[in-house]
Amino acid sequence: MERYLRNCWYMAGWSDELGETGLSRRILDRPVYLYRLEDGSPAALLDRCPHRFAPLSKGSREGDVVVCGYHGLAFAPDGHCVRNPFADRIPAGSTIPRFAAAERDGIVWLWGGDPDTADAALIPDFSFVPDTPYSRTVRGYTLMKANYEYGTDNLLDLSHIEFVHKGTFAGQGVIFAGKHAVEVEDRTLHSNWWMPDIPPPSVARPHFPADAKVDHWLDMRWNAPAAMRLTVGVCPHGTGRESGFEVPQAHILTPASEHETHYFWSSTRYDDLDSEETDAALRALFGEAFDLEDKPMIEAAYENVKGRDFWSEKPLSLGIDQGATRARRLLERFIAQEKNDG
Repeated sequence: MERYLRNCWYMAGWSDELGETGLSRRILDRPVYLYRLEDGSPAALLDRCPHRFAPLSKGSREGDVVVCGYHGLAFAPDGHCVRNPFADRIPAGSTIPRFAAAERDGIVWLWGGDPDTADAALIPDFSFVPDTPYSRTVRGYTLMKANYEYGTDNLLDLSHIEFVHKGTFAGQGVIFAGKHAVEVEDRTLHSNWWMPDIPPPSVARPHFPADAKVDHWLDMRWNAPAAMRLTVGVCPHGTGRESGFEVPQAHILTPASEHETHYFWSSTRYDDLDSEETDAALRALFGEAFDLEDKPMIEAAYENVKGRDFWSEKPLSLGIDQGATRARRLLERFIAQEKNDG
């Protein structure tokens, strides 16, 4: 079975990762070189020269042309070889694969299929990520040694918070006071928690008295293959969401290979906009939560079943994991549809 959904966008990196030298990153089991054209737009080529397979990312640039650092073959952004320093003739078979790339919301996206079929309308909305005069976003990245769907399982089943995140978000018992609901709208899945009439969770404590009662929500939106937006919200009990505040977060997973995953995350706030101390505190908090709590657990769980079919291992259902289960089934369906259509 095809492992990956192809006709969709994968996050390749944050916009600021594409510096002057570009970015080399393994995506969908293939080495990809991303760089900016002279007009500022992103381009992407297979990071492998067809001569002796040297990474093009270790070469140089001449305007929009990429020059291999091993023997000097030069490639245009469309993947065609445009110069052979040893002859006037361009060798047959010298064209390398190109990828459709797009930039939106401070994110560089890579189309997984035929670049001529890339549809920018399918890029998920993460418009809260770029900084504005009224918002500030901290961003991060980690590499997980686990299949990306196991990361999706973790994010779509937030009941793990009380058990995994003992040093960061746990200890408040809010999940046990909540109701979980899963809804699918076309190709978008929502896995949401609603926790009414509870003491203020940690995210709300700077804004509410300790003896207050609040309503709390965790709304997770999933778009295939693994682009998720988490909305963390709090309002005074019974007053309606519009009277409270929300903290939007991005959690986007991109397969490096079958067994490794690029995990991109962000968190946006609307106060303390100029506080570098708040930036540092949030990076430390999320770094601990993802790198020291989530990541070791996901990697250890995956190691127990690595190389085996997920369903053949007969995973137990607890009910609260229906978001993760349905996302897996949806992804399987989308991949099968692509195979049938192709």
